Amino acid sequence: LDGPQKTSTGKAEVVDKTTNAKLKVCFFWPFKGDYWIIELDPDYRWAVVGVPSRKYLWVLSRTPALEETVYNGILSRIAEQGYDLSRLNLTPQP
Repeated sequence: LDGPQKTSTGKAEVVDKTTNAKLKVCFFWPFKGDYWIIELDPDYRWAVVGVPSRKYLWVLSRTPALEETVYNGILSRIAEQGYDLSRLNLTPQP
């Protein structure tokens, strides 16, 4: 928490025009990765993004923390989709 802030900027391209949920994202040319929006809160308060191999997963929130019931519901649903919850790391929030 005391170190310098790190950022990454990527460029996303929608590859599934029907749902807008499947993206190709490039953080450095020429490499692009598949990033899929697995879940999205109806009010855009949070989103769950993963990769097709289920090796990587992010639970993103507009607030520093999600309500415990919301977070646990997300974890339950993504576990049912084959994601390994033991690989998740919570980011400390100041």
